[in-house]
Amino acid sequence: MVQELVTAVIAAGCAGFVYLAAAMRVVKQYERGVVFRLGRLTGEPRPPGLAMIIPFVDRLYKVNLQIVTLPIPAQEGITRDNVTVRVDAVVYFKVVDPESALIRVEDYRFAVSQMAQTSLRSIIGKSDLDDLLSNREKLNQGLELMIDSPAVGWGVQIDRVEIKDVSLPDTMKRSMARQAEADRDRRARVINADAEFQASKKLAEAAQQMADTPAALQLRLLQTVTAVAAEKNSTLVLPFPVELLRFLEKAQQSPEPAPASAPAPPTPLDQAPAAPITPVRTTADAATPEPPVPDGTGSRPQTAQP
Repeated sequence: MVQELVTAVIAAGCAGFVYLAAAMRVVKQYERGVVFRLGRLTGEPRPPGLAMIIPFVDRLYKVNLQIVTLPIPAQEGITRDNVTVRVDAVVYFKVVDPESALIRVEDYRFAVSQMAQTSLRSIIGKSDLDDLLSNREKLNQGLELMIDSPAVGWGVQIDRVEIKDVSLPDTMKRSMARQAEADRDRRARVINADAEFQASKKLAEAAQQMADTPAALQLRLLQTVTAVAAEKNSTLVLPFPVELLRFLEKAQQSPEPAPASAPAPPTPLDQAPAAPITPVRTTADAATPEPPVPDGTGSRPQTAQP
């Protein structure tokens, strides 16, 4: 009798242990437990820790609340400016409502993946190639809104969406390379022209300053000669001032001869001066001596005696 009682107690203990083992569930910190009793949702999701259910009556489903990284396969499409591209992306999402994630959608991971692929194709067709290459932030936000709208009803929250890579055809890559090279060449020419313009302004100011101070030109010439001589060249180029050449050219020119005096014009007969009249002296006049006429030398001329 006692042996049978001990056997019954042991059997009951084993049954109780098996029952407890079947009834106990462990929910991790990043999980929530959703209990279905005979196919119906029962109570609130079980928090992390030890959860007890009724064996063979209740079913506990664990839902992960961690952020899931879901890669989107590369999608090929045609942009709005008729360029064929292949774009791949990645979606970060998490479950915020475990009950809706189990009840309202069969497989929320697969649903989010398909929604992300269709949204990516749609965003490719609505965008230009330049937007896909340079304005990805705006496209990421638009893609996130397109995926998040239906995912809210599934108990899923889209954390962010990132476009990873944009693959272009080889012909388009070569065209873009030529365009980039031409643009850089244009900018280099503009910068060079701007530098020449600024240098010309500075040179004009320097020329005006040297014109006001001629000694500055000679000092600048000496500095140039010093800089050239420091290079240890076998040939020395010495600039020669143009003003010195002009001075030497003027010095070599001989003075012009004085112009010859012009001959006096002929005097007409009617305007010719009259010949002097010589007085005729008689015998009486010859006896009378004439008064001496001074000749301007201070001596009186002697008169000849007849």
